Amino acid sequence: MDLVSWLFILFAVIGLLGAVMVVVARNPVHCVLFMLLTFVNIAAMFVLLDAQFIAILQVLVYSGAILVLFLFVVMLLQQAERPIPMLAARVQLPVALVVGGLFLLEIIVVTFGNIITAGRKGGDTPQAIAQAGGNVQALGEQLFTRWLLPFEIASVLLLVAAIGALYLAKEDL
Repeated sequence: MDLVSWLFILFAVIGLLGAVMVVVARNPVHCVLFMLLTFVNIAAMFVLLDAQFIAILQVLVYSGAILVLFLFVVMLLQQAERPIPMLAARVQLPVALVVGGLFLLEIIVVTFGNIITAGRKGGDTPQAIAQAGGNVQALGEQLFTRWLLPFEIASVLLLVAAIGALYLAKEDL
């Protein structure tokens, strides 16, 4: 393997460890800092994949704007150390285990399914991207034509997650 492959593996491992620590860390400020570590490693992987525009967007949008917003929300709503609520209903634990198992199965299927199709070339060759007007224009055309519905679904999910987090953090509504 060459140096780029080793660097990619290094950034991927550090990014995964940072993502695990986001979930495991008990201090919310530490969670935000681990999220920053994860975002920066993802940006470094984009640079290694020769996608500099996406790397800059990753740093500016996620590491800059969204992470600062998360940090402000955490510091604004920071309350005294509260114990983590236990699963209240008897139904929640089995449902959580089933959903988690299905999610793990989905990750395994997608991972091993990707190995089979890894050798296929897509239509986005450097010539096609140059003909479309460059990386930014090609990305915009793909995002707002072919991937518009998934983009909007992700936007709605993020909005619902933000509203849910505010509802859970606010005691008196």
